[in-house]
Amino acid sequence: MKHVLPLLLALLLLQGCIPGRIAPTISDYKITKGKRFKRGLPKKTVFVFEDPKPAGHFYDYINTKFQLDDYYVDVQVPFSVANNNYFFSFYEVEIKDKSLNLFPALFNAVMNEALGSEEEEYISGRDVLENENRYIAIEVFSSLEKDCLHEDYPSRKEVLVYLRDLKKEYLTTHNYNEVLFKD
Repeated sequence: MKHVLPLLLALLLLQGCIPGRIAPTISDYKITKGKRFKRGLPKKTVFVFEDPKPAGHFYDYINTKFQLDDYYVDVQVPFSVANNNYFFSFYEVEIKDKSLNLFPALFNAVMNEALGSEEEEYISGRDVLENENRYIAIEVFSSLEKDCLHEDYPSRKEVLVYLRDLKKEYLTTHNYNEVLFKD
């Protein structure tokens, strides 16, 4: 029994990293206040989903789909739902997972103590491990309403259906020129 606790402690230190910050996992999409999701986003309600594609691809997709010629691509993209005109703005958001990697530092400290040397590095490795997670946050507004994703907005369901379809089309399309020939 005496040897079990040190063995478990050693196994824990060898196996794990201590998470410092964990990015949210979104299975389909999430409706939330922008500021609550990431500092720097607007206070309005936003439609958020994980973006598995490289940075800039959503910009290219929107620019191609709506034929914007790089003009107001991420600020005021016009669209219609049920004979109502809306605009959306989107934000490409990056949130990093950060975890503290204890093994290299502890191993080097134990080896230095055992060998009587000072600050030799036997195992190199980063002390902080980072993993990038990308998200797309979309806000919707009209000339009459500032926040069309707010839970009290009457046409919210129709707008959400449009955004879900837009997300699905973006994630399944690889050549963005294909969207010009649909419908």
